[in-house]
Amino acid sequence: MPEPELLGYKPTATEGNGQLQQNGANGIPDPDIDTRPGSTGTADPDKVTFKNGRVSPTQKSDKDEKDKDKEKKEPEKMVGFFEVFKFSTCVDKLLMIFGSIFALAHGAALPAMIIVFGDMTDLFVESGMFEQLMSDIRSYLPTLGYTYQQVYDNPLLLNNNRTAIQAQVNYTIDWNWLNVQDQLLDEMRKFAIYYIAIAGGVMVCGYVQVSFWAVAAERQAHRIRDMFLRNVLRQEIGWFDTHETGELNTRLSDDINKIHEGIGDKMGSCLQWTSGFLTGFIIGFIYGWKLTLVILAISPLLAITGFVMNKLVADMSSKESEAYAKAGAIAEEVFSSIRTVVSFGGQKKECQRYNSHLQNAKDVGIRKGYTNGFSVGLVYVVMFGAYALGFWYGAKLVREESDTYTIGKVLIIFFSVLIGAWSIGNIAPPLQSLASARGAAYVVFDIIKLVPEIDSYSEEGTKPDKVTGSIQFRNIKFTYPARKEVQVLKGVDLTVQPGQTVALVGSSGCGKSTCVQLMTRFYDPEGGTITLDGNNLKDLNVKWLREHIGIVSQEPILFAMSIKDNIRMGRNNVTDDEVIAATKMANAYNFIMDLPEKFDTLVGERGAQLSGGQKQRVAIARALVRDPKILLLDEATSALDTESESIVQEALDKARAGRTTLVIAHRLSTIKNADIIAGFKEGVIVEQGTHDQLMAKSGVYNSLVTLQTKKVDVEEEELIKEYTEGIKDTDKKKLHRGMSTLSDGKSAALEKQESVTDKKKKKKGKKGEEEEKEKKPDVGFGRIIRYNAPEWPFILVGCIAACLNGGVQPAFAVIFAELIGVFAEQDPDKQEKEVLMYCLILLGIGVAGFIGFFLQGAMFGRSGENLTMRIRKNTFRAMIRQDISWYDDHKNSTGALTTRLAVDASQVQGAAGARLGSLVQNIANMGTALVISFIYGWQLTLVIIAFLPAIAVGGALQMKILNGVAGQNKEALEEAGKIATEGVENIRTVASLTREDRIHDIYLESLRGPYKAALKKAHVAGFAFSFSQSVIFFAYAGAFFFGAYMIKEREMDFVDVFKVFSAIVFGAMALGQASAFAPDAAKAQASSEVIFPLLDTTPTIDAESDKGEKPHAETVTSTVTFSDCKFRYPTRPDIEVLQGLTLTVQPGQTLALVGTSGCGKSTTVALIERFYDVEAGSVQLDRYNVKDRNVSWLRSQIGIVSQEPMLFDCSIRDNIAYGDNSRTPSMDEIIKAARNANIHEFISSLPDGYDTNVGDKGTQLSGGQKQRVAIARALLRNPRILLLDEATSALDTESEKIVQEALDKARAGRTCIVIAHRLSTIQNADKICVIKHGTVSEEGKHSDLMAKQGIYYKLNMAQKRQK
Repeated sequence: MPEPELLGYKPTATEGNGQLQQNGANGIPDPDIDTRPGSTGTADPDKVTFKNGRVSPTQKSDKDEKDKDKEKKEPEKMVGFFEVFKFSTCVDKLLMIFGSIFALAHGAALPAMIIVFGDMTDLFVESGMFEQLMSDIRSYLPTLGYTYQQVYDNPLLLNNNRTAIQAQVNYTIDWNWLNVQDQLLDEMRKFAIYYIAIAGGVMVCGYVQVSFWAVAAERQAHRIRDMFLRNVLRQEIGWFDTHETGELNTRLSDDINKIHEGIGDKMGSCLQWTSGFLTGFIIGFIYGWKLTLVILAISPLLAITGFVMNKLVADMSSKESEAYAKAGAIAEEVFSSIRTVVSFGGQKKECQRYNSHLQNAKDVGIRKGYTNGFSVGLVYVVMFGAYALGFWYGAKLVREESDTYTIGKVLIIFFSVLIGAWSIGNIAPPLQSLASARGAAYVVFDIIKLVPEIDSYSEEGTKPDKVTGSIQFRNIKFTYPARKEVQVLKGVDLTVQPGQTVALVGSSGCGKSTCVQLMTRFYDPEGGTITLDGNNLKDLNVKWLREHIGIVSQEPILFAMSIKDNIRMGRNNVTDDEVIAATKMANAYNFIMDLPEKFDTLVGERGAQLSGGQKQRVAIARALVRDPKILLLDEATSALDTESESIVQEALDKARAGRTTLVIAHRLSTIKNADIIAGFKEGVIVEQGTHDQLMAKSGVYNSLVTLQTKKVDVEEEELIKEYTEGIKDTDKKKLHRGMSTLSDGKSAALEKQESVTDKKKKKKGKKGEEEEKEKKPDVGFGRIIRYNAPEWPFILVGCIAACLNGGVQPAFAVIFAELIGVFAEQDPDKQEKEVLMYCLILLGIGVAGFIGFFLQGAMFGRSGENLTMRIRKNTFRAMIRQDISWYDDHKNSTGALTTRLAVDASQVQGAAGARLGSLVQNIANMGTALVISFIYGWQLTLVIIAFLPAIAVGGALQMKILNGVAGQNKEALEEAGKIATEGVENIRTVASLTREDRIHDIYLESLRGPYKAALKKAHVAGFAFSFSQSVIFFAYAGAFFFGAYMIKEREMDFVDVFKVFSAIVFGAMALGQASAFAPDAAKAQASSEVIFPLLDTTPTIDAESDKGEKPHAETVTSTVTFSDCKFRYPTRPDIEVLQGLTLTVQPGQTLALVGTSGCGKSTTVALIERFYDVEAGSVQLDRYNVKDRNVSWLRSQIGIVSQEPMLFDCSIRDNIAYGDNSRTPSMDEIIKAARNANIHEFISSLPDGYDTNVGDKGTQLSGGQKQRVAIARALLRNPRILLLDEATSALDTESEKIVQEALDKARAGRTCIVIAHRLSTIQNADKICVIKHGTVSEEGKHSDLMAKQGIYYKLNMAQKRQK
């Protein structure tokens, strides 16, 4: 709003405005920002809800609605106002006190400047009155013997003839005018000094205000980070079980940043505005209470208008968001079910469904444009009305109470009160930030206060002089804090003599690893005692205990540092010789010496640069360098291949010598030589003895050994396990099979390989990103505008309106100057008339502004919304046109695509729509301002233009500092954050090595750089802020002093000086706002680089294309043949899924495919649907290559039912009708399909029958019901080929029976390919193929394969045994 901009000083109006930060493009909430009540990170430290809706383990996720309502009503928990500063030292407090004092002084500077401005205006007006006197007596001067120039140069000459001169004019002369004119330059010099003094004061105050507050905040945040991490690392392991690492990292980064932002320079801003508000009103009342009250009476009207405007726009925005959210939900549904959409040819239907919602959003958006224009226009009318009333009443008071009021005083009152009112609005955002900081501090401070029961920092507890290594477990009972309902140990008794090796064996979850964790005192048992050399572990010092224990676990955790530093993590002050000795003992020395950097080799995050065996040996060296008396080996070789295992095992055997050792191992061959083997079963030790003794017993140990000694083909073993688990876990439904390619996830093979490529991608790092950036095509701004071409009439009218609006401010500048000039008029009647005229002109400008803004908002709203709709519509169409391999790319995940649709389209519109309008408006504004200025005084214009670069730089700096300085160094803190994350994620390793202090020190070390940089930045920001705030005062001093000189030289009159100055200052403001257009243009450019190439892409397998043959229905016999097919997924080119697959299905035959996950079963189905093309060989339908057939036609011949059927959020009727999207199926056809799928009776029994909505992804139906609707959908299109991918595997026995019956009906007379885990369901198949390594390893009928006694036979037998 232009009020305070009038004087060229632009307050940081939206400073730290939370609203701006929370909303993404177009006011749509940013998906990454949790905007729910209580989401400022202020939850209870034990109940933390995450942004993505996950819940920490201690919080129940299935809260009912009442709980939710209760939660909403609960006030947000936050610390007290002063408590948020509790970690400040005396220095911080002093900094904050001085920062506050100077902020208050800074706030008073602007109202103080207004006083100088008012007095200066009086001076100019009096000089104008002298000029009027001179023109009135010009013809009389020769009578007095003076020339005009003589008197102008020395006005005091007139003092000698006062009476004679007074007789010449019809108004009373104030003889002080002569002195004013005589000393004009001296007086102006004095005012210039005032301005410079205020500027100097503002520079100092602004600098101290920002830098002192920012430094104090930086110091406190640094201290909080330090204490927070130190205390988190100190917590017991049980606490980490119920607090996710991600949550703690969020606290460490986001929450402490919130505290940092809230207690930083924004506090200074808050005090500055408070001071401005108080000073403004006080000055107003001192200088003239009547006018102050009149202006205050208008203020509510301004406020109400602003409020109504915001409310209207917010309502429209939320309606628009709702409409876009509905369209977004459809897009999300389509992308997540893309395989279903594509296989049923639903692309066109989905485009129509999406577009209908876009149309709603467009209509709302256009209304929003109208509302926006109307609201801004209305604000202008009210504002200019306020100006008009203020000046009219002010002029009346000047005429009627000339002793109290002058034009200068009227301006002082008017602008002081406006600045006061303006300041109120700026107090709220910093207070919001403080509230946010207090909320975040609640949890952070709670965690800093938390004292753990098992405290590794504590000095309490005994520290015996030596350890012999005798361990005893007596009747130990234990339950994990995160799983209180499951008792893990139910009374364990175990004695280990010094130097003995005891092995713990048993099935997973029986309590072996728990014993190791209790030994290191990660937890305390609920019942019973554990002793070391007769001392209860609870009585020993925690740190001392852990220092005498060495642990090597199954997944050894190495830190992202060098090998030497990793080994040194074993204990303090390790020498190089000790490191070398430990590596030799751990069989690691040789491989380390073979590395180029030897011991200085960096191991990467979690040791990723080393192989499993190498990592394990470094971990053993790290354990040995401690020279522990007790060694705990938890599955230390289970994750290794045979070769690595033997080397590591040898190292472990060396390490065990002379130490008490507890070993847990799954590979029982590695523990044969243990002194005692303890067999666990369900939380108790059921047998103890040596290997030979236990083998004789035929108990737990014997059965485990027997199982392991059978040699089985690994793939067969996996296959049998998979197929038997399938039978056993019907309740759990989901087989560990990865989503099948035809369910709408990635294929199994894809899933399995995910991690490998992710690692590769990480390795690519920045280099890859740079390459990607280079690849981006150059899409010019012209293309965006061309895309908007159909709306050119709207854009043209909008641009004309914007030009009109651009003239509003300069016109105001001219009228403002003329109004001041009127006060030099001595004839009261004439003055009154002119004031009224100019006030009405002001009102007229307001009305012109209203019309201009309304048209600008409406026209650009219309053109922008049409562009958005066009882009979204075409982008969505282009997306669903792409082939399936495009969706496999991680960059095109459902979330990424929906975000791209939402954000990119509105960003492109950002450049073409309303923003284009404001750019045209600002250019017009600047142009008009310059024209006016050069007309009225080109010399002064040039002087002021000399200041413009400084004003522009000041403006740019102000934009930078707008959101506060404190807490803006997030990127610099990332590196430190990684260290903290690594420490917290691997807390068990850190705690067992007692290296909490070391991690803490490394963290502080990595913070040192950003901390010092932030302290420096605080001073730079302070200087930048003070410069940006004070530069305008220097411009005042220079411009007005030069203006006075020009008046003295009779080159200009004072009205022209005001015109030039006001016009240029407004122009500069506009220029500053125009530069804010640049970020939007850049965003639009970036988005268009994503969108337009997509619109230009034609996929290889194009369902929209008319190419390819479409044979007559009668000629199709539906023979399917795979000839030597080779295939790999485009996203995983290193894995060949099909390695020469050959098989044939005759018309009407049923073929069943059997094999492990990832062997290529689902891939064959995907190739028939032509989701992908084979890279060698061919897939044929009726001896014709599927590549030669039309894609849509081919898919229309196929019906598909997959493991996880995707239903859409519409009625059952619509879901079944989706089977044939080429036409509108009749109700009879739908009912027939439902009868054939055994679901008609069920649908008829529902209250709404076929109109029942199935919910999102079919959630309103059970698994069996969903599956039968999916079968009905497939049957509706009467397909020649039926593909059944695990169609019954996710069902319970009863549903399975019904669905299987439906499938048997459906198969009749069709070529059918079935993938099934339950072999009983495929015994009647005409042909069964067992696929192994991407080829057919066995094929034939059920009876033939059973007779062969191969893999199929084994699978059948295994499944029967399970029953």
